[in-house]
This record gives sequence, structure tokens and C-alpha cells, in this order.
Amino acid sequence: MKKISSVFWISIAIVLAAVIFGVSAPKSFEEATGNLQAFLTSAFGWYYLILVSIIVIFCIFLIFSPVGAIRLGKPGDKPEFSNVSWFAMLFSAGMGIGLVFWGAAEPLSHFINPPLAEGGTAAAQKEAMRYTFFHWGIHAWAIYAIVALALAYYQFRKDEPGLISATLKPVLGKRMEGPLGIAVDVLAVFATVIGVATTLGFGAAQINGGLSFLFGIPNNFTIQFIIVVVVTILFMMSAWSGLGKGIKYLSNTNMVLAIALFALMFITGPTILILNMFTDTIGGYIQNIVHMSFRIAPLNEEHRSWINGWTIFYWAWWISWSPFVGIFIARVSKGRTIREFIVGVLLLPSLVSFLWFAVFGTSGIDVQNAGNVDLTKFANEEVLFAIFHEFPWSTLLSTVAVALVCTFFITSADSATFVLGMQTTYGSLTPPNSVKLTWGIAQSTVALILLYSGGLQALQNALIAAAFPFSFIILLMMLSLYRSLTKEKKELGLYFKPKSHKKVS
Repeated sequence: MKKISSVFWISIAIVLAAVIFGVSAPKSFEEATGNLQAFLTSAFGWYYLILVSIIVIFCIFLIFSPVGAIRLGKPGDKPEFSNVSWFAMLFSAGMGIGLVFWGAAEPLSHFINPPLAEGGTAAAQKEAMRYTFFHWGIHAWAIYAIVALALAYYQFRKDEPGLISATLKPVLGKRMEGPLGIAVDVLAVFATVIGVATTLGFGAAQINGGLSFLFGIPNNFTIQFIIVVVVTILFMMSAWSGLGKGIKYLSNTNMVLAIALFALMFITGPTILILNMFTDTIGGYIQNIVHMSFRIAPLNEEHRSWINGWTIFYWAWWISWSPFVGIFIARVSKGRTIREFIVGVLLLPSLVSFLWFAVFGTSGIDVQNAGNVDLTKFANEEVLFAIFHEFPWSTLLSTVAVALVCTFFITSADSATFVLGMQTTYGSLTPPNSVKLTWGIAQSTVALILLYSGGLQALQNALIAAAFPFSFIILLMMLSLYRSLTKEKKELGLYFKPKSHKKVS
């Protein structure tokens, strides 16, 4: 246990304090964290919108800059994983279960309660799809990309430990090796533990909801307890087998199941309408991306409330998840150039998300418009299964969906144990299995306690609140990365000339 850092013990203490508060006074905890979240989104909504837009612009700048040729590693380093496995792993960790959960539910919600248009109209349907693309597209992946890039650059090219604090040394110097650096890493660990614990809790509830809808299995804590225990055993087995086997194989399985579900829904659903909506929405997304990026509706309380509840909530959510996803993506991206990395992380997952929402969102709204069933009466975790019920092969679709939720569920938890192991063992690329398993048990225990006490929503609010201080860390990471890359560009003689666009080892 000599490898364990002080970050481990401090993080455990803070998480325990939050859980004890959540269990002993769940209503008070939820009210306190809810008020804090509401204050941050209301008072600093403008800040979140500007920050995320700056992150997107910075990512685009790196793609076209000569520094894009710099490799994330030493001379001769090659990517550890194939392009397919790499994409599968970053996608599974970055979005995964969220796409299944919100694939139909979010477009349907925006269709009923759109940001601008009248609910239930053709204009509302276009808005619903456009804003769903916006929330899950380039802006979300840019946040992950910039955190992951900074970590990968300093870890594999500059031989720094794989810690968030290590990426800030060019700006804050040796202070990152003391208490301030520990505080930065503790914040990253806290966000990871809380984020994954809430995902385990909500994931268990979604799987239970699907099984209840399909087979009439009771929807209660006992079933959810069994689900969490089974998933815990599976992801701990995967964690024990290591990154190259467990997570890699699970991520590839995720992609196969996701492609199967996507293809089945595309074939059985309103295929031509899906293709038309995808094409139209891509155009609307590109045409309106600048306006959506900065829209805050300062003179309309109703519109501002919608933006707070969706857009700004999502931006804070992605920021709060960026330590976990960023650290994991960085770990599997050694050997790639900056340009290859940014294009891969920013554009490919966004395109897949657009296709996914086009298929499931369009199908869901089409079912709602048909009038045979009112999808709004179902809980979010049941909407997808209710839609399947209206199409051929409904049992097959539902079975594949439940399997996909389970594998995404396991992959996220497995990835988190690896990330937490790294962050609490001084950035070790091969954290001991004992540390990973300790974090695995801790995550599942927190999820179960909060499921039982009803404190999951409060913990989710706490996670969103944690995004605010971490947003300043992201700003410092960008400044640090810009300084280091500018210095290296001069050292390597990289300029805007055709001959300079060679991969720099």
C-alpha cells in the first residue's frame, strides 16, 4: 500500500462525509445542493456558455495549427490500440449509457417542451433534434478532448505523472507539488467517484425499469441491489484482467451491440423520415451553432429557465465528467499526433451521436405523433422500451437494448476504477489491482446506500456544483498547454508551410 497517495485518504474522507450527509438527511442534502446548483446555473450561465465556446475554438485552432503534427509520445511511439478499439473505448467511457438512456427521451422532451417553438409542431420537432445534436455534439467532446490532450501531452511527451495537477506546472510551477496540487487532484477524484456512483445508481434504476417493462419484474430497491452486486462482480473481474483485455473487449462488445441496435431500429423505424431529419438537422445545427452557443435569453424568464435546465446543466455535467473521461482517453491515446487525436475525439463521436439521435429521436417523435400511445406518461428509463413496443421485433430490440445498457454500465465502472487507481497512486499507469478493487467496492457501496436513502439526486447536484471550480482548472490547463506547445513549436521549427505538416516524433 506504499503506492497510495494522500489524495486517496482525503478523497475517501470527503466522499464519506457527503454520503453520511445524504443518508442522514437526504431531503436537507438535496435541498442544499439543489439551491447551490440553481444559483450557479443562474448566476454563471453566461460564464459556462463563453467557456465552452472558447474550448471549442481552441480545439479547432489545434487541428489547423502546425503543432497538430506533434506526437503524444516519444520518437518511435506508435498507438497502443487499433483505431477501432481506441474509438470504442473513448466512446464507451465518454457517452455510453447516456445515449441509450436519452436517445429517444431527450428529443421527445424537447418536442413536447421546445426552447422556442410551440410544443408538438413541425417546428418543435426540428428544434428538438437540433438542440439534442447541440447538447451531445462537438461542445461536449471538446471539453473531454482538451482535458485528455493536456494529460496525454504532459504524461507521454514530458514524462510527467498522469495527474491533473501535473498539467498545471507550466503555469503554477512547483506549487503543484504541494497542497495546492493535492487539492486539484482531490477535486478530480471526488468528481469521478460521485459521477460514477450516481451513474451506477441511475443505471441500476434504468435496467430495473427495462426489466419491469419487459417482464413485469418488480421495480424496487431489492432488484436494484441485485443488479448493482452482479454488475460490481463483472466489472471487478474485468478490472482485474487489465486495460488491454477487460476494457478493450467490453468496449468492442459495446460497439457491436450498439451497431446491432442502431441497425434494427433504422430498418424497422421510419427509415426515409430518419434520413431526411438527419440531413435537415445537420444543416440546422451548422447554421445555428453560433447562436445556440451563446443564447442565454436575458429578457425572457421562460426561455432562460429552459436554457438553465438543459444547455447550462449539460455544460456543467460534461465539465464535471471531464476528469474521469479525460484521464481515461489520455491513457489509451499514446502515440497519436495532436491533430489525429483532436479529430478522432471531437468529430467521430459527435457524428455517431448525431446518427444515434436521428434514428431513436425521430422514431420516438413519430410514435408520439401517430397517437397510438402517449410516451410522455412513461418514465425516462422506460420511454425507449415503450417505443420498441410499437415496432416489429420489439422483444429483440428490447433485449439488445438491455444488454447494451449492461455492457456500457460495466465499462464505465471498470474505466473509473482504473482512473481512480491512477489518480491515487501518483499517476501510475498500472495501478495495483488491490487499489482498483477498493475503489470498485467503494463506488458500488456509495451507489447502494444512496439508492436506499433516496440521495442520488442530491449527489448529482453536488457533482454539478463541483464543475464550477474545475472549470477554472480547465482554463489553466489550456493556458499551460498553449505555452508548452508554443515553446515546442519554436524548438522544432514548425511553421505554416506544406513541408512542416509531417508527423513530429
